[in-house]
Amino acid sequence: MSVLWMSRARDIEMQLKQNRAAFTLIEVLISTVLLTIVLIGLYSVLDTQRRSVYNVKENLERSVDYDRAVMVLYNDILHSDGNLTLKKGERDRLCMESTRNSLYELGVAKVCWLVLKDGDTLIRIEGNDYRLPIGLEQNVEVDKIFKGVNLFDITRKKDKILVAIGQVNKKEPYTFLLQGIKTPPKPKPKPKPKPKKKAPPKKKSPPKKTGETNNTTPNEGEKNNTTPNEGIPPEDETQESN
Repeated sequence: MSVLWMSRARDIEMQLKQNRAAFTLIEVLISTVLLTIVLIGLYSVLDTQRRSVYNVKENLERSVDYDRAVMVLYNDILHSDGNLTLKKGERDRLCMESTRNSLYELGVAKVCWLVLKDGDTLIRIEGNDYRLPIGLEQNVEVDKIFKGVNLFDITRKKDKILVAIGQVNKKEPYTFLLQGIKTPPKPKPKPKPKPKKKAPPKKKSPPKKTGETNNTTPNEGEKNNTTPNEGIPPEDETQESN
């Protein structure tokens, strides 16, 4: 009996081991499938979060660049001498003949802001005594601020300047107002030298008549004749003496 019981116990133990090994393989397969599904879900979640973080970072960088660009324009106008050239159009063009807000260590610079048709790009041009359009011989620095500009409007009334900048991906335009930007007085024209007064022409004496000149001649002859006859005695006295 004991031998039969021991052999039977061994058979049961072997059967349990076989059953337990098959069950473990199924668990591994199921766990692998579940782990794959979980990893796929986690990857999609992580990818979504990565994209959202990238978009937020990109938007923040754009907003920071946008704010920096607006501040540069603000300082350009604020530190100018008030001599602004404004050309109105579909998108305005603003030039400051003299500003102390230089990005390239120029003491005083001429700065122009305008929008290019290529990509509606807002650019800033800095240099010394240049003219638009820019030629190859002109030494200037051109900075691309941002693209997609659908509004660049500048209004000036007396000493107030209102600036509005809008982009395609922004709902509301960015606006700011500056006050106290006075137009420099125009230089007074140099007084013209007064013309020298001409001396009045001398009056010419009227020409003497011909008859008068002829009458004077014998009078002069008379005077000459009297001078040599002073020492000569008259004819009667000479005859009596003879």
